[in-house]
Amino acid sequence: MALRHFGAAAAVAIAVGMTASPALAATEIQWWHAMTGANNDVIVKLATDFNASQTDYKVVPTYKGNYPDTMNAGIAAFRAGNAPHIMQVFEVGTATMMAATGAVKPVYKLMTEAGEKFDPKIYLPAITGYYSTSKGEMLSFPFNSSSTVMWVNLDELKKANVEIPKTWPETFEAAKKLKAAGHDTCGFSGSWVTWVNLEQLSAWHNVPLASKANGLDGFDTVLEFNGPLQVKHLETLVELQKTKTYDYAGRTNTGEGRFTSGECPIYLTSSAFFGNVKAQAKFNFTAVPMPYYPDAKGAPQNSIIGGASLWVMGGKSAEEYKGVAKFLTFLSDTDRQVYIHKASGYLPITKAAYAKAKEEGFYKDQPYLETPLLELTNKEPTENSRGLRLGNMVQLRDVWSEEIEQALAGKKTAKQALDAAVERGNTMLRQFEKTAVK
Repeated sequence: MALRHFGAAAAVAIAVGMTASPALAATEIQWWHAMTGANNDVIVKLATDFNASQTDYKVVPTYKGNYPDTMNAGIAAFRAGNAPHIMQVFEVGTATMMAATGAVKPVYKLMTEAGEKFDPKIYLPAITGYYSTSKGEMLSFPFNSSSTVMWVNLDELKKANVEIPKTWPETFEAAKKLKAAGHDTCGFSGSWVTWVNLEQLSAWHNVPLASKANGLDGFDTVLEFNGPLQVKHLETLVELQKTKTYDYAGRTNTGEGRFTSGECPIYLTSSAFFGNVKAQAKFNFTAVPMPYYPDAKGAPQNSIIGGASLWVMGGKSAEEYKGVAKFLTFLSDTDRQVYIHKASGYLPITKAAYAKAKEEGFYKDQPYLETPLLELTNKEPTENSRGLRLGNMVQLRDVWSEEIEQALAGKKTAKQALDAAVERGNTMLRQFEKTAVK
């Protein structure tokens, strides 16, 4: 009798256990990322909030190093058969990810197959265009986006009786006055020399960086940034470098401290520089749109984005993909996008989130946080300003920087340097076509 009772009790216990097992065995979604500091805290909170909102899935975020390290780790993991479900990849890695045959699951396919409500039109086109096919099909999910802005030391401009410049000629004149007023080593400067002075310059003036919509419409793209506008711009920087009216600050963002220290009163770099400026600058500052050449037809056009997107990796089960799709829907929520924008300084990716931030008066006291959004949405993107998608982009930027440095050092003319950058870059692009990641 006791045994029969034990058997019944065991059966009940097993039944209860089976009923509870889905909650205990939530499907894990691995998310590899490259965020540190406060931005890492944002990622952890997003995962924690999603996990608390339901019981079927558990997002597990893991820091995998800087952007190149994270991308390389993800591709290596895919080859080894243990890729994460979601991987954060910087924008210049887009072509490499697209060429990784079978390694990725396009977001537009993922959302359709998972049955999630998904409308690409709710996102800001200047952001999503970078990560979409020519038909508007989203390949990856925009996550942290930024753009180039011009940071200005308002106190130093006031001392030198200089107005905030809007055009490049005005910027050059302002820098000369600032140098005469005591800024001997730097009238103006900037980081990410190719992003600012080739990629953004070209988009902002609606001239091509490369053919095939800057590579968005095909890997057989050809570089074209040795045109009159780009050559004129570099010629001017070379001339101003001789007197330190313009002073080169390196290939990446290592020179940004020259702005926060007060050395360079005008500085072009990413809008994502905001956190450091706010924490370190001991002066009044603002961020304004990039300068433009007033004689360039239709300028300014619109800027292009920096930052990163989330790529969904291939080879996962339908159930895992369903969880990934639900997480992307979760991230698209208007209030959540507003939170990400306010907490990180990165841009909201949906039209509704941008509108809500404006309605809440978010930009009233911090107008400079709207500047990159105004640039991105200044005009509808064109074939020259949708973005860019070039293979081996990290290596390309090094080659372009090397040639620009040759011009700034007086070893080549601006035209010779850009011609060489185009020629060397095209050789690398043809090689990428042959050896795209498999």
